[in-house]
Amino acid sequence: MTLPAYGHRHCLKIGLLGGSFNPAHEGHLHVARQAIRHLGLDQLWLLVSPGNPLKPAAGMAPFATRLASAQRISDGRRIIATDIEARLGTRYTYDTLSELKRRFPRVRFVWLMGADNLIQFPRWGRWQEIMHAMPMLVVPRPGATRRALAGQAAKRHQKVRLPARSGLCLPSKGAPAWILLPVRENAASATELRRKILEGTRP
Repeated sequence: MTLPAYGHRHCLKIGLLGGSFNPAHEGHLHVARQAIRHLGLDQLWLLVSPGNPLKPAAGMAPFATRLASAQRISDGRRIIATDIEARLGTRYTYDTLSELKRRFPRVRFVWLMGADNLIQFPRWGRWQEIMHAMPMLVVPRPGATRRALAGQAAKRHQKVRLPARSGLCLPSKGAPAWILLPVRENAASATELRRKILEGTRP
């Protein structure tokens, strides 16, 4: 399988924001822009998941529809919506990250995760190994950030949490290392957006 040449130059810094994007929304774009700014990223990839094992299939739009919604908020240059996970044939995050590192050995990747996902992170397959796969940026989420910082994953890896001012250094840090993105919480959610869309179609 031949994958698009997203970048092979030395020390390219790329953020990875995975998700269902059901649909993509302003909150995703806010996170992408802030991550690029605080980490000095060359690119940020929106990894549209073919299927999240922890999310129910009911209410999940087709993959092509979700990919198209992510493409609408991307600019194709710094923020790139990609089906690379589907191309790789991986379903679990650890497998995806491992394959990306193997295929792009000179790229410095950073994994982005919402605080709501950090709460349930210990439920993810091989979550400890994900922490050791690449540095991680945790994104604040309304109603979840404090719980996340008091949760199992954050407590277990408290010693490798870096100050927010270290953001520009994060892509060069060896994992495990993580930072809480020092930005305001964004209340936009795909669930709320889907509700509004449904309400708008009612007679």
